[in-house]
Amino acid sequence: MLDAGAVSVTYTDSEDQPLYEPAPGETPLWDNVTLVALFPGDMSRQKLESDIASRLSPLSLSSCLLSLIEDQDWERAWMDDFKPMGFGDNSLWVCPTGMTPESPGGVIMNLDPGLAFGSGTHPTTSLCLEWLAENKPEGLSLVDYGCGSGILGIAALLLDADIVYGVDNDPQALLASLDNCEKNAIAAEKFPLFLPGDYAQALSSGEVTQVDIVLANILAGPLVELSEYLGAMAKPDGRILLSGILREQANEVMSAYSRWFEFNEPAIQGDWIRLDGHRKNPN
Repeated sequence: MLDAGAVSVTYTDSEDQPLYEPAPGETPLWDNVTLVALFPGDMSRQKLESDIASRLSPLSLSSCLLSLIEDQDWERAWMDDFKPMGFGDNSLWVCPTGMTPESPGGVIMNLDPGLAFGSGTHPTTSLCLEWLAENKPEGLSLVDYGCGSGILGIAALLLDADIVYGVDNDPQALLASLDNCEKNAIAAEKFPLFLPGDYAQALSSGEVTQVDIVLANILAGPLVELSEYLGAMAKPDGRILLSGILREQANEVMSAYSRWFEFNEPAIQGDWIRLDGHRKNPN
């Protein structure tokens, strides 16, 4: 497809087959894949059909669908499906720019879909937003490990948290978090942002101390690997909030943290769960 002039090629799942966390270096594909290729609109349809037929000789053109896509504002078209979402009995709202909540009252966060993960639509994020709305972190300190778009840290600050430390291994995520802070009139010093190595150094130097709530919405594998590191970030009476976990991974994650934390019953949304707990009394 690329040799034939495609400007982008996308693989999508044809049969709703789940693929979980790949091992390093692996790029697994589904058993049945739909291939979508976009070509410049000024290409000759006849030439394109000829090129595809010659380059993909094992495939019949009858299995290919060619259609012309009219120009439009793609970013706006995508955002048209992104509506205001309420959490915690609508005490917290996530709203795209220019939209207002369906009902009055509550804290409003302005956030648009972007390059960094976290818009509130995925169950892993919505489960955490629900917890924050129901357990307002007034006057508390948090670390948001894997902050993505900054949605959870900003929600905590809008709910009157004192400070949130945002950590992500993607520099683009840190830029997105900073941009979303500006959209929501959050001072940068309330949401200091770090790459993982820089945060580890800040911890070891004492620049950053233990926090009231450790929040990590990443994946089960990294959560297990980082259990001792993340657990040590919580104050002796601190809490922990973990998401990005599939149902069948819950016991493994809880077991990894059970030395330090006592967990409540998992919250479930679809195939995903959220874990929250308190640090155990050392006595």
